[in-house]
Amino acid sequence: MTKLVLGPFHVERRANNSLAHTYFGSCGTFISFSFLVMFCFLLMSGIAFSKGFPNSFADLAEKLLPAVVNISTTQIVKRGGAIPQRPQLPPGSPFEEFFKEFFDRQQQPNSPSRRATSLGSGFIIDPSGLIVTNNHVIEGADKITVILQDDTRLKAKLVGRDVKTDLAILKVNSKKKLSFVKLGNSDKSRVGDWVVAIGNPFGLGGTVTAGIISARARNINSGPYDDFIQSDASINKGNSGGPMFNTAGEVIGINTAIYSPSGGSVGIGFAIPSNLAEPIIAQLKKFGRARRGWLGVRIQTVTNELADSLGLEKARGALVAVVTKGGPAERSTIKVGDVILKFNGKPIAEMRSLPRFVAETKVGKRVKVEVWRKGRSVTLYATLGEFPKAKPLRRTRAHEKKKDKEKSVNVLGLTLAVINDELRNRFKLNKETKGIIITDVKNNSPGSEKGITPGSIIRSIGLEQKRVSSPGSVRVLVESARKAKRKSLLFLIERGGSSRFVALRLSKDKD
Repeated sequence: MTKLVLGPFHVERRANNSLAHTYFGSCGTFISFSFLVMFCFLLMSGIAFSKGFPNSFADLAEKLLPAVVNISTTQIVKRGGAIPQRPQLPPGSPFEEFFKEFFDRQQQPNSPSRRATSLGSGFIIDPSGLIVTNNHVIEGADKITVILQDDTRLKAKLVGRDVKTDLAILKVNSKKKLSFVKLGNSDKSRVGDWVVAIGNPFGLGGTVTAGIISARARNINSGPYDDFIQSDASINKGNSGGPMFNTAGEVIGINTAIYSPSGGSVGIGFAIPSNLAEPIIAQLKKFGRARRGWLGVRIQTVTNELADSLGLEKARGALVAVVTKGGPAERSTIKVGDVILKFNGKPIAEMRSLPRFVAETKVGKRVKVEVWRKGRSVTLYATLGEFPKAKPLRRTRAHEKKKDKEKSVNVLGLTLAVINDELRNRFKLNKETKGIIITDVKNNSPGSEKGITPGSIIRSIGLEQKRVSSPGSVRVLVESARKAKRKSLLFLIERGGSSRFVALRLSKDKD
């Protein structure tokens, strides 16, 4: 039996009805030898852990504060748009005259515009006056003012901005020497590391908060290149664009977003990693815009079912659903149905990693691409182009060589037919659209489980992505897969100009 009493520290240990103890000091405290060893170990461990805790951030803050700026923007908002209806008030109501005056003023054609202002943060990265901030801080601004720590106000000029990564570069001219900070290597930062955030929350300016890195590589669905650092350092509205420092005083992130049901800090903030931001910053300085690498594919996630259909041992990589005609991928012979496993030596563990790796690669660079094709690994080489401006991706079309007079066939709960003028009108398809169309989907069928809807077109089937020219050919491929004891069969489905792969369960029931 072990008894522990806190206060007059007393521990007794009885074993086999005997008492073994050691006496220390004159305070009447008895401590068993084994407990003493454990206590000393815990004490020493606590001392070792405490060495990692900074006593103060004061010296670090004093050094960094002059390089962090407040950003004030002004935007002229013109009155316009729909005018709300005047509320119906009883005659003689005390509010009748008030609302009449208000709505009459709103309906005047020459009613004055209003001036909207917003506040954010930023940091100086060069003594020449270059400042990094978020794009959403300055977006739509007619006037941008940068406020230094000593309240000096400087007019700022927009050098460049990038919507997809939410970054912007400003330039100010100052008669005095400007303090600046350097970007660090965010890849070296680990979960649990201390970080310091400095910014302008709620317009208060010069606010320093501290916390730890809570998580890495967060995807918050804000853009195609999400790879945020999550921190519990307190950041609020107005901190956007401000720096996140490591304890060496290097910028490892740009504070961008918070998760909050109330609008205030709840200890979940997100920052753009410096290693993601650095190449974009360099391009904004040089070109005024981001020049991203472009492979020319449209991809989708490899699910467990798709992996099984493709012969992969586990779900990984990025499945190519569309190859842009004339793009780098087509020139490198990347094909629809390929799974990109490695890009430029980097493994693609998740589909969302590929767009970021491609975007970060220099335009014109020749890279090695490892793909999974027809059950084996194939190495290809591609020379990246520049991501086109608002240029729609065009898909490769299936070349139909045969026509089948068979009107319709039921396969896996799907009713299939050859596209004709009647079906084109029914599903509002282009005149040149050809192939096998799904006219109906049975409830609780493999097709309905995957969200397939009438009007979808089957472009190809199977691991080898065989083109289909008739409903009967679809049935033959399904039966062949069943005889091979496959659990599912891969379909390339097109709807509304977009293609995606689905692995349909091969049900044992007759169709």
